[in-house]
Parts: sequence; C-alpha cells; structure tokens
Amino acid sequence: MKLLPKISPIDVAAYLRINARQILGLALFALLVHDIFGAHGFIAMRKTQREIEQIREQIGKLNHENQSLSGQVNSLKTDPKAIERIAREEMGLARPGEIIYKLPDSAKPGDSQK
Repeated sequence: MKLLPKISPIDVAAYLRINARQILGLALFALLVHDIFGAHGFIAMRKTQREIEQIREQIGKLNHENQSLSGQVNSLKTDPKAIERIAREEMGLARPGEIIYKLPDSAKPGDSQK
C-alpha cells in the first residue's frame, strides 16, 4: 500500500498565497451565482413579487365584489321594489290580475332560421 506524501502547513500557506486571487474570484463567483439563482435569490424574489401583485389584484377584485354583494343584500332587506323586481324577473311571478306574455328570444341578424 502506497502512502501519500505529507503536506506541510508551509506548503499549504504558499499555495494559498500564490492562488489567493483565483480562490477569492471563485468564491465571489459562487456567491454571485447563489444570490441570483438560489432559493432566496434575485430570480426567486422577482417571482414572489409577481405572485404577491397578482394576489393583491385578486383581493381588490374580491373586495369590490363583496361591496357590490353587500349593497344588493342591503337593498333586498330594505327595498320592496328590489324584491319585486327579482320576483318578476327571475321567478316569473305576477301580481293578481296580471298576465305574463313570454316571447321567444329574437333571432340575431345573420343567424340561420331553423
């Protein structure tokens, strides 16, 4: 069995002194690559910022929809005309003595007749 030659601390120090710039450059390059492509790097941060902006837009749309629905609920609680309109339009109800005529949807120009 062949033994490896022993390396003295003086040899290591001399090697580091001679190649210090290359080692430092390689370390800085590795840090730069990690800062750009790492799990918490620049690219991941930009992706997270885009996702945050999309979620904020969704929250804004949902808040607007909630306000609209809240207004509808309030009008249904307080406005009898709103209740009557929904009863007539969606449920097809009528007052006593009224007659409801339902006409077929008119054909759009250019549609073929069946």
